[in-house]
Amino acid sequence: MNIAQLKNILEAALLAAGEPLSLDRLVGLFPEGERPEKEAVREALQALGEDCATRGIELKEVASGFRLQVKQELAPWVSRLYEERAPRYSRALLETLVLIAYRQPITRGEIEDIRGVTVSTNIIKTLQDREWIRVVGHREVPGKPALYGTTREFLDYFNLKSLGDLPSLAEIRSLDMIADDFADILPPLTRQASTEEEGEEQEGEAAAENIPAEQEEAGAAHTVH
Repeated sequence: MNIAQLKNILEAALLAAGEPLSLDRLVGLFPEGERPEKEAVREALQALGEDCATRGIELKEVASGFRLQVKQELAPWVSRLYEERAPRYSRALLETLVLIAYRQPITRGEIEDIRGVTVSTNIIKTLQDREWIRVVGHREVPGKPALYGTTREFLDYFNLKSLGDLPSLAEIRSLDMIADDFADILPPLTRQASTEEEGEEQEGEAAAENIPAEQEEAGAAHTVH
């Protein structure tokens, strides 16, 4: 099989999948006896990526594998295809996600110590529902609070191959500035949004200020994914 045929098969599979495909899954598309070497698949993927340079889509490698996606600069036009607007993420949610991403594993209490306010149950639930964070263990201290870390889905969503691809923090800065930097890598289709969810998160955070941190931490410690 020549590289042109291989490239066409891979392109068709990536378009049809609707999700990232690992190298092993791509190789597994071919019947035994006809399977190309992984190196040949990588070469075809590289060629496909180069072909996309002048097109409206790009080949992106993320944590779960490879996917074809709309180029970010074209999002203002493509987003008009969708009637429902993507959720807008509040500053509180972004700051919490930033701390988990950069300081993981981290407990809810440690997040609250850094932010200086109680972390809303709604924020933790939202991040878990979207499978961006999960409980990775428990701190060996009284109460054994849950330790949170990011997931493969988090990396995929933010177009990251690994945590090493996160924007580097050259110096210690305010959490506001870090959250702004982090928001910059949100896919554009996600940034265009209504403010309904942000209001819900802020209301939940305000209500949570009256709940002792220890009580909320104990509840979180029982949540395992």
